Amino acid sequence: MGDGHLDELDGALSALGYEAFRPGQREAITMLLAERRLLLVAPTGDGKSLSYQLPATLLEGTTLVVSPLISLMADQVAALEQRGVAATYLASTLDSDEARRRWAKVADGEYKLVYVAPERLSLGSFRRLISELDCPLLVIDEAHCISEWGHDFRPDYLQIGELVRAMPHTRVLACTATATPIVRDEILARLGLPAETPQLVRGFARPNLALRAREIGTPKQGERLVDDLLADAIGFPEPSQRGAVIIYSPTRNRAEREATRLSHKSKFVGVYHAGLSARERDDTQRRFMSGELDVVVATNAFGMGIDRADVRAVIHLAPPSSVEAYYQEVGRAGRDGEPAYGLLLCSAQDIPLRRRLIEGGGLDGIEPRPEVVEHKWGLFLELMRWVEGGSCRHDAILRYFGDEAETLDGCGRCDVCARLDEAPEVDPEEGERIVRTALSAGARVHGRFGMNLAARLLSGKEDARLDRTRLSLTRTFGALRDWREERIVRLLRRCVTAGWVTFTGDDRPMVLLTEEGVATMRGERPARLLLPEDVSATSRGGGGERRRSRKAREGVDPTLDAPLDEDTAALFEALRAHRMEVAQELGVPPYVVASDRTLRELARIRPCDRDQLMMVHGIGPAKAERYGKGFLRVVAAASPS
Repeated sequence: MGDGHLDELDGALSALGYEAFRPGQREAITMLLAERRLLLVAPTGDGKSLSYQLPATLLEGTTLVVSPLISLMADQVAALEQRGVAATYLASTLDSDEARRRWAKVADGEYKLVYVAPERLSLGSFRRLISELDCPLLVIDEAHCISEWGHDFRPDYLQIGELVRAMPHTRVLACTATATPIVRDEILARLGLPAETPQLVRGFARPNLALRAREIGTPKQGERLVDDLLADAIGFPEPSQRGAVIIYSPTRNRAEREATRLSHKSKFVGVYHAGLSARERDDTQRRFMSGELDVVVATNAFGMGIDRADVRAVIHLAPPSSVEAYYQEVGRAGRDGEPAYGLLLCSAQDIPLRRRLIEGGGLDGIEPRPEVVEHKWGLFLELMRWVEGGSCRHDAILRYFGDEAETLDGCGRCDVCARLDEAPEVDPEEGERIVRTALSAGARVHGRFGMNLAARLLSGKEDARLDRTRLSLTRTFGALRDWREERIVRLLRRCVTAGWVTFTGDDRPMVLLTEEGVATMRGERPARLLLPEDVSATSRGGGGERRRSRKAREGVDPTLDAPLDEDTAALFEALRAHRMEVAQELGVPPYVVASDRTLRELARIRPCDRDQLMMVHGIGPAKAERYGKGFLRVVAAASPS
């Protein structure tokens, strides 16, 4: 089909058995056919597959789809065959005879679509087959897997860039549900696509989800919150006619424990993790999809390719690795558009535990490089910053993904929008004094003790370690004695999410004050932080509660999650283009140059010299030296003369 035959789209849609396009689908297909290159970003379950399946039926030849999900490939092939479209998939799960039969039919051009697992790309025989194939369209599904330092990296995806270069006349469509601008830029860079490749971002607003994040002090508190939400969402433990719930656990052992606990209340509970046999996993998935199970407790191995529309809640027993991972998982609730819930639980040990997992998380037992550790740590801190609240949870996520157009100006359903403004206003100067006092405790225990001892130091609690190290004689001892110790821990955790405090990666993580933390403690940088409330007497919020004041809802820094005005947004895009150019020139991922958060602060602050540049989040002496002149040049070009 030529690029000018776009009027065939409606006929092709009808031939596939659909009555109408979903929002954005026609635009994506038209753009792909006209521009020949497209990065499509849309949430799971939003109909991305039609954006390549329909063109594949119109274009001469065989469309190739690279996908990491074998079960999803099999499901899509079966659905296409039912609609009369010749399709198949190639993966390691096929026996040798069946694989040879399918390869022969692919070589003869008998299929319109061929799905292939990424590990196939390393086979010389497959490369020879592709070189002889009339392939009008190459599709990279789950394209974020190509990001080596992202939340879902698949090493085999790194080979796709070579495949793209070997097929210069083939259209290319990259699809992903992970939509931050920096991830989009890295996808283009690693695929070898030009920076001006069109990017279509759509459909991230999910206002039917009532998002909640709760900090818990004890396991029993967490169990009560889980039980309450199960009852609200599906009437658990009674047999449910109202849908299902997915509960995500950080570890296999915890998934087993939670599934056992809930199984004592109901027989309609299943468990799913990589430690089970393939038969056990398949049985749980089958029973969940058929409606036999009300609740599945699982690790993040469960859910990819799951498309059950009536999931009424997704619960996280601990924070996942990033905002991207969280939104992908919580987005499995409420796909039918009906009201649904998302609950994320976190506790004091989650932050140092995540640091230890990151530092020990190298591929094949290889210790990860320091820059990889810091990047993944930064992704996790963005999630913890979101957990801390401060602005509408939906709006904060949409802005994180760069989807400013869909922001809701408050969803009215999340816990932040519903929270009462009970805490008295704190004088800004007093607030900064409290933050700097907390940071001074971090400096006192730096590299020697953990967060709990820093809290005891601030609260003035007796402790032999404080006496032995003479910390009980310092001015910091008892400086926040009017605060509950639990509240002090929450304050210190917010200092972590702000980037002022971090941890060693040992089994017993020790507090470390970062370079930014030292500067903030000394008053060289602003101590912009929303102080935590004393939550000892707070109760669950409801939809009828008063909305927080705008100042309180805006959180850590009223500008950090605020929408960009037109001029600032234009400067952000100019800085993003500059980052892409520098990354390509140096042969490094875009995040190495600067994060999206750094670019946003640059666009808002508009620094005019190196001193002002150093006040921007994420820019220390090394980055200022290496990239500063370029950033300042872009800012100056966009500023009025």
